[in-house]
Amino acid sequence: MARKKTTVYIDEELLRAAKIEAARSDRSDSDVIEAALRNLLQLDVADRVWARNSAQPLSADDALALAYAELDAVRKTRRKRAS
Repeated sequence: MARKKTTVYIDEELLRAAKIEAARSDRSDSDVIEAALRNLLQLDVADRVWARNSAQPLSADDALALAYAELDAVRKTRRKRAS
């Protein structure tokens, strides 16, 4: 996926924590921040579903059941964050 340079303003403590995580995990600051955003926005859910489906194609019924299970998981995560 193509990347685009942008400017954002974030709390200094949050940026420091991201830089520490990047150094500990031998990744760039951008990679750590991008991974955190993907996780927050639940973009990795679609990637996991596609990866599973390409390895073992699902029937239409199984695909629908999986979609509902993933939707329920996202809703539970959001409810936990809200409380």
